[in-house]
Amino acid sequence: MTARILDGKAVLATIKDELRGRVDVLREHGIVPGLGTVLVGEDPGSQWYVNAKHKDCAEIGITSIRRDLPSTATQAEVEAVIDELNADPGCTGFLVQQPTGLDEFALLSRVDPTKDVDGLHPTNLGWLVLGKEAPLPCTPAGCIELLRRFDVPIAGARVALVGRGITVGRPLGLMLTRRSENATVVLCHTGTRDLAAEVRQADIVVAAAGQPGLITADMVKPGAAVLDVGVSRIVAEDGKSKVAGDVADDVAEVAGWVSPNPGGVGPMTRAMLLSNIVAAAERQLAETSA
Repeated sequence: MTARILDGKAVLATIKDELRGRVDVLREHGIVPGLGTVLVGEDPGSQWYVNAKHKDCAEIGITSIRRDLPSTATQAEVEAVIDELNADPGCTGFLVQQPTGLDEFALLSRVDPTKDVDGLHPTNLGWLVLGKEAPLPCTPAGCIELLRRFDVPIAGARVALVGRGITVGRPLGLMLTRRSENATVVLCHTGTRDLAAEVRQADIVVAAAGQPGLITADMVKPGAAVLDVGVSRIVAEDGKSKVAGDVADDVAEVAGWVSPNPGGVGPMTRAMLLSNIVAAAERQLAETSA
C-alpha cells in the first residue's frame, strides 16, 4: 500500500481562493480585514513566520499592521502595543509571535478574545470546552480541515493523538469529539503505558510530540490516516541542521493517507489563521449591521 498524500500546500491555495471572495464582499461593505502582529526581538524563525503570515494576507487582500519591537522591550511596552491593537478598528485580528522572553500567558490574556486569531486565548479555549462558537486554534482546525478536504472519514473513527500540548493535542481532542466530528479520541503522552498498542488501533493518528521518527510503520494500522505535526531540528548526514517530523518515512508504506512534513499540516495552520482573520471581520460587519 502506498499512502495518499495529504497535500496541505494545495489545500492552502484553494482556501486562499475561497477567502478572496469573502474579502471582496467585506470590502463592498466598507470593512477591510487587517492582521496585526507583535514581534519581539530578532529570532530568525519568528521573523520568517511573521513574514510568511503577512505575505499570505497580502495575496488575498488582508492588510498588515506590524509592530516589531527590540529584544529589550519590557512587559509593559509589549502590553501597550497589545492595547493599541485591541483599540484599532482597522486591526480585525492579531497575534503575539512567540517566544517573546516575557510573561507570554499574561500577554495572551491581554488580547481581546474577539481579535484572537490564534484561537488560544483562555476565554476562547473555555468556549471550546463549553461548545460555544469562538475562534479556534489554527493547527487543530487545520488538521480537521485537511482530513475533510481529502474525504478521510472522521465520524465514528478512533483517533490517537500523540502529544498533550495546549496548542495541538488538548484542543484537537475537544474538537474531534464535537457532534460535528463525532470521533472517539485517545490522548496519548509520556505516561501512556503502551503507545504502540494505542496507535495501532487508531483509524487516524495525529503525531504532535516533537520526537523525530516516533511513529513507525509497525505502529500504524493498515489504511489509517497519519498526520505529522511534530517539528524538531536534527543534524542530517551532511552535517547540516534540518527539520524533522514525528512520523518515520516507512509509515507511507502502510498508511492510507499521510501528511508530508513540511507541506502538510503547516500550510493548513496558515490557512486557518487566514480564515480566523476573515471570520473576525465578518463578525464585525454583522455587529455593525445589527
